[in-house]
Amino acid sequence: MVATKRKRRGDLAVQAKKPKRNEKDAKSLSKSPVKAEEVEEEERDCIPGPVCKGKWKNKERILIFSSRGINFRTRHLMQDLRMLMPHSKADTKMDRKDKLFVINEVCEMKNCNKCIYFEAKKKQDLYMWLSNSPHGPSAKFLVQNIHTLAELKLTGNCLKGSRPLLSFDPAFDELSHYSLLKELLIQIFSTPRYHPKSQPFVDHVFTFTILDNRIWFRNFQIIEEDAALVEIGPRFVLNLIKIFQGSFGGPTLYENPHYQSPNMHRRIIRSITAAKYKEKQQVKDVQKLRKKEPKTILPHDPTEDVFVTPAEKKTIEIQWVKPEPKVDLKARKKRIYKRQRKMNQKVNSGNAK
Repeated sequence: MVATKRKRRGDLAVQAKKPKRNEKDAKSLSKSPVKAEEVEEEERDCIPGPVCKGKWKNKERILIFSSRGINFRTRHLMQDLRMLMPHSKADTKMDRKDKLFVINEVCEMKNCNKCIYFEAKKKQDLYMWLSNSPHGPSAKFLVQNIHTLAELKLTGNCLKGSRPLLSFDPAFDELSHYSLLKELLIQIFSTPRYHPKSQPFVDHVFTFTILDNRIWFRNFQIIEEDAALVEIGPRFVLNLIKIFQGSFGGPTLYENPHYQSPNMHRRIIRSITAAKYKEKQQVKDVQKLRKKEPKTILPHDPTEDVFVTPAEKKTIEIQWVKPEPKVDLKARKKRIYKRQRKMNQKVNSGNAK
């Protein structure tokens, strides 16, 4: 049979030319069995690396970016999340004037179906959007107590690009809105299996804990020796505001009744300090009025002198003679020392003559 080479268009078949053998190729073929044996011996000694034999099926891609006006801590947190999630993509900062529905188009252009968007307001408040683009649902959080990897300097460490375990609080299964958030967090933070940029190792854990009506995020390293946990970072707290049916909008599925906006929190703090100042001023005014009031003179009570015992009167002695002066011992010692010194000098001068 002759080897044939088919063209993509048309049914014509073209015969493939046989490659010509040179003298160099003939020599290399004669030496090839010796080289093959050496290669086999080297392969036996070396340890094979982890080979990805599976197929990449879960095509989750996360877009992580922010609006303009974020501070340095938010920027570092965003970079830490991109480093921990190998299936994430980055984009330029979005202008504040643009509406949030534009993010769905950005996700479509970047070929991403999930999004983490950081929205900064007043250069001090940070909001995080977790969205399933373009159909929803989406959740809006207030981010508090941010601590980045560079700031914490913890002892934990993990391989870059390794797949994490996700640990959730049992309270996520008790309420419906928490179970919805659990599914959204699983789809966003779990690295797909056999992802090209991921490593086939599991050496750290993402923990999501519910405490004080907030979600606390932590990242821990798994130590192989005794299965202990050492924190790596970053860490932050998510305070849920609302859950929407659509992506970055739509009907509200859940609204947190325990949520208090940062503006209201700052207003309460200012009102407490103002109340303290007003109370101090009122106390000062009362003290001034008391000083201006006329003093009430009470009549003399005759029973006051019942327990008063008269003291014995001492006779006053007048000294008519001048007292003798006190002897100054220090001056006396100095005079004696000077005399002795003069005497010694005279004796020394006589011996010298």
